[in-house]
Amino acid sequence: MSLHRRLAIATGASLLALSVAGCSGLGRSAVGVLSYETGHEVAVAVTSPSVKGCHKLAPAGATKVENGTLVDVVLYRTRDCRGEEPTYLPSKTSNQIAPEALPWRSYTVVH
Repeated sequence: MSLHRRLAIATGASLLALSVAGCSGLGRSAVGVLSYETGHEVAVAVTSPSVKGCHKLAPAGATKVENGTLVDVVLYRTRDCRGEEPTYLPSKTSNQIAPEALPWRSYTVVH
């Protein structure tokens, strides 16, 4: 793994951890890490995302997602967790978009 990628993972994880910590009083979270790779090959890790609401992915969207949490998630190609053909991603599995497919841009946690 390149130094640039490791730095991007560390930076993304730190920023997202701070975001989740700021919302910790709002309710439960999915235990574990949801990690994804953007269309620009930047790795991002989200630690224990909230089980409430719609979560936006990086502006470039995600081309590969690994659900390392203890709960399932639903991936959407829109920024507002709506639209046709969402992708169900069970706990402890991963998925990658097909060539020429639109990236995922948001997700919800199934609880």
